[in-house]
Amino acid sequence: MRMVWAFISAAVVFGGLDMLWLRWAGPNLYRPALGDLLAPAFRGGPAIVFYVAYLCGMVWFAIRPGLAAGPGAAALNGAILGALCYATYDLTNQATMVRWPLQVTLIDIAWGAFATMIASTAPTWLVLRFTD
Repeated sequence: MRMVWAFISAAVVFGGLDMLWLRWAGPNLYRPALGDLLAPAFRGGPAIVFYVAYLCGMVWFAIRPGLAAGPGAAALNGAILGALCYATYDLTNQATMVRWPLQVTLIDIAWGAFATMIASTAPTWLVLRFTD
């Protein structure tokens, strides 16, 4: 049951953070930097698949170790996981696309590390605090 609560709380935290980020970064960072590379409309299906898969990864690689070793382990593992995952996406785009700005890559990697760290640490703390 702890993992279910971890998944749900991670979904709330990461979903909230990413919603705020995308509302700001879409028009202020991504649209000006990437322009016609972006789809004209949001595609919900791939987004849902990403979020479910990413949250499962967060629970397994960051929150689960955090439940055993404490929130500090969740924070470190979450930051590493976020940086690696976002770097995979951005650096692959930078390597394969005609145009992919370094600025977007660096900001995305920092965002991935930060958001995943927070979204791993908060659920770890909550589950440790409120479950047996």
